[in-house]
Amino acid sequence: MVVNNVRAVALGGGHGLHATLSAVRRVTPDVTAVVTVADDGGSSGRLRRELGLLPPGDLRQAFAAFAAEDGGTLWAEVFQHRFGGDGALAGHAVGNLLLAGLFEVLGDPVAALDEACRLMGVSGRVLPMSAEPLEIVGQVSGLDSEDPAAVRTIRGQVAVASTPGQVQRVSLHTPGRSGRPPQACAEAVDVVLAADVVFLGPGSWFTSVLPHLLVPGLHDALVRTAATKVLVLNLVPQPGETGGFSPERHLDVLFEHAPDLRVDAVIADRDSVPDPANLRRAAERLGGRAHLGAVADPEVAGRHDPDALALCMREALGLGGEHGGGAKGREGQ
Repeated sequence: MVVNNVRAVALGGGHGLHATLSAVRRVTPDVTAVVTVADDGGSSGRLRRELGLLPPGDLRQAFAAFAAEDGGTLWAEVFQHRFGGDGALAGHAVGNLLLAGLFEVLGDPVAALDEACRLMGVSGRVLPMSAEPLEIVGQVSGLDSEDPAAVRTIRGQVAVASTPGQVQRVSLHTPGRSGRPPQACAEAVDVVLAADVVFLGPGSWFTSVLPHLLVPGLHDALVRTAATKVLVLNLVPQPGETGGFSPERHLDVLFEHAPDLRVDAVIADRDSVPDPANLRRAAERLGGRAHLGAVADPEVAGRHDPDALALCMREALGLGGEHGGGAKGREGQ
């Protein structure tokens, strides 16, 4: 059941945002993706360093999700295709190069992303959370064998995401502009303020989800918006970033980084929640209600099932669904 008059915004990056967009498009056709721009690895990192552009990889993932849902499976496949071999193009994704070309030709990342939507014929919109490349800085413990409690500073999304230690906290910076806070993309702020529903997560908690709360303008918009705010939890903790985290610990960390933020609903896979009562209490501390459902893909480990997740989203929003009351009726099981 698709509802045509619901304006949805999904914030995140990478595979987590791809999962959210695939599900949200089953709820409403009016969807805008607001995407992290702090990637510094792989093809995106190379283009960022060599050309000084926004890293395009997370943006590319959003386009691929929209294209697949709009029936553009060939576009989605081409955008995700990576060149092989051992030459200069090895490892680059086609979509990354196309977006980099649009960034250089048009000179405005928002105009470039809107043009990419037009070229691909997708009905969603993709926006960066900032028009400038950003850097994630993490405070990490467990890296010093002699003093496991010692906290070290590590820089860069790849370093934070792959650390063997335990991330305690992250911050976001604009490289080369010391003392200046990251600037939010004005269009991203506008769509959050105008939205009916905002989705945050799933995804790499410290490097794809929390960064949106660390851009002051976007943080303020998320606090001020009248939209229903829905948090979608990961299916499993991630080594390094969230190794050993319980579902409720994810919520606690979010609150530590954005104590002013309140959410209306928290969606989690019921088989991934050892103690539903603890999660319900953690959701209530953020102002929301926990919704537990069978949202994991039974055939692909670690992946959300878009149809099941969409059903849980509709029920969390009070829109009903084919099977009626499923997620709310399953809460706490």
